Formats: sequence, structure tokens, C-alpha cells
Amino acid sequence: MADDEAKKAKQAEIDRKRAEVRKRMEEASKAKKAKKGFMTPDRKKKLRLLLRKKAAEELKKEQERKAAERRRIIEERCGKAVDLDDGSEELIKKTLEHYHERIIGLESDKVDLEQVQKEKAERIADLNSQVNDLRGKFVKPTLKKVSKYENKFAKLQKKAAEFNFRNQLKVVKKKEFTLEEEDKEPKKSEKAEWQKK
Repeated sequence: MADDEAKKAKQAEIDRKRAEVRKRMEEASKAKKAKKGFMTPDRKKKLRLLLRKKAAEELKKEQERKAAERRRIIEERCGKAVDLDDGSEELIKKTLEHYHERIIGLESDKVDLEQVQKEKAERIADLNSQVNDLRGKFVKPTLKKVSKYENKFAKLQKKAAEFNFRNQLKVVKKKEFTLEEEDKEPKKSEKAEWQKK
């Protein structure tokens, strides 16, 4: 019996240790779940879907708002559309005259604005040059881009080939600068005295 009691005590000790290990494992798994916090993978998926829906709705509202703003601006600038299909000839003439006057006014405004813009551009350029003069700084001219592979002396060589030095020399009359002794020399056609004999 003593052996049975010893075995039971050992078994009880082993069971107690297993229970402790299970308890620790459960606590560890609870701690891991607690570390994950509020956001579980399922909740993250749902949140992503909701955010996408919300973004799509916002985008749609923004597009509708922009379209309404565009229509409002077009109506403001061009006026409301007039239905001319059922209109009389007089209504059509009035509408055309109205648009013609409007076009003339807009074109004159455009010309005025272009003139003002040119004057301002000239004024800006003048002020920039004055500022540079006061600072003592001068605008460096932009350099011409040249290919580094291009033969740099090709133009000079071409000019040298075209420029013939012999054509540029003065033509000199031979007899003008010859010595009298050279004139006395016998011509090649004449035989020398030693050849005559």
C-alpha cells in the first residue's frame, strides 16, 4: 500500500505540475491576445472596407460639387441656354445681337488685358535690369550648346580650303624686277658660244 500511496502522490505531483503548465500556457495565450489589442484581423478588414466606401462616397460628392460649380460658372459667363428651336425669328435676332455685343466686349477686354500684360512684362524686365545694375551683378549670356563629338576645327578647315592663297597674291611682271644681267643671258633657244663650234 505504501507503494500505491507513493505512486498516487507522484501521480498527484505530476498532475499538479501539468495543471501549472496548462495555466501558464493559458495565461501566455491570453497575454498574446491582449497584446494584439482591440484590432483583430477581422476588424481590420471591416475597417478597410468602411474606409474605402467612405472614400468612394467623398470622391463622388466632390465630383458632383465640381460639376455643379462648372455649370454655375458656365451659366454666369455665357448666360443661360436659350431654346431657339421653337423661337420666332425676332427672338433669334435678339439672341444673336446679344451674343455679338458680348463677343465684341470680351474681345476688347482681351486686347486691353494683353496690352496691360505686355506693359507689366516690360516693367518687370526693366526693374530686374536695374536691380542687377545696383548689385553690380550682370546677367551672363546663355552659352550655345556644342556637341563634344563634333569636329571643332571643321569650319576653320572648310574656310581654309575655300581661301586659296595663290589667287590672293599679286601678279608680278617678271621684267619689271629683273636685273640687267639676267636680260643679257642668252635665251635657251639660242646656242651658247661653246656650242656653236
